[in-house]
Amino acid sequence: MADTFRYRDDAPHEEPAITLDSFIEQPGGASAVRVEAGDDVRQLIPYLDQLQLIEIAFPRFRDGRGFSSARILREAGYKGELRAEGDVLIDLLFFMRRCGFDSFASQHVLNPVDVEAALNRYSNVYQDATDDAVPIWKLRHG
Repeated sequence: MADTFRYRDDAPHEEPAITLDSFIEQPGGASAVRVEAGDDVRQLIPYLDQLQLIEIAFPRFRDGRGFSSARILREAGYKGELRAEGDVLIDLLFFMRRCGFDSFASQHVLNPVDVEAALNRYSNVYQDATDDAVPIWKLRHG
């Protein structure tokens, strides 16, 4: 696996993540959880303050369920590291970050220069998301 790219100032969380099912069976035993495609992340909402890392699997770039999982977690108040892992492609990074991801562990080798360019490609956005970007229509119409 390629290096994990992070976009926060705090130290990365390195504890191995356990499965969602294992965490739910014994909550409080771990601070890192791995969510697979199809898992219901809403099960984690009562435990968000206990978690430092939630790793969301992207088994195929065509599988967008991880975007929804990230947004659900951020809107529920999760403040820890949210890592996209797996088939993470350079052209998805900007949208992943808008949904709440702040680190990326791609199964592909990603050039850091290309990662920065992808994350900063668009100066305006068109809709609200979990980030602080103000949609262009709000800027135009106050």
